[in-house]
Amino acid sequence: MTTTSPVSEASRLLAEKGVQEDFGFYREFTSEKEKAVLTIPQLIKEGWARNDGDFFADNFVENGSLLMQDEQLTSREQIREFMTAGFAGIYKGARVDGWPLEIRFLADDVAFVVTQGGIILPGETEIAPQREIRAVWIIVKRGDAWKLMSHQSSPVKG
Repeated sequence: MTTTSPVSEASRLLAEKGVQEDFGFYREFTSEKEKAVLTIPQLIKEGWARNDGDFFADNFVENGSLLMQDEQLTSREQIREFMTAGFAGIYKGARVDGWPLEIRFLADDVAFVVTQGGIILPGETEIAPQREIRAVWIIVKRGDAWKLMSHQSSPVKG
């Protein structure tokens, strides 16, 4: 008799969006719940890789918040419009990379995540020091999926 191990929640959530799971992304955060929460940064990273404002914004709750440069966006639709314009303009061909530094569960369905990373412009192979950021994410569970409630970033170097 052959047995197969069950598919993890993180694997399922990423597969549903057609995203290849990056097992190295989790670093030391390897509990099933931590990995499920960390699907959100992986999905945001994929939105950048695709340069797809719809894919990017669909990972937010409807009243989600994104602080991008000096723009404070306060709804999924504002985020969608801003990122779609950005991917057609200043961020065309750009991608992001990053990794988790901290995860705290504030409740069973609310996580506080800190990541470090940044934007990689076309033709670059790594994050330039002037684009290195730390980001704070508030990630919430809605039904059987995790969604992004709030994301804001700050430069690592002034």
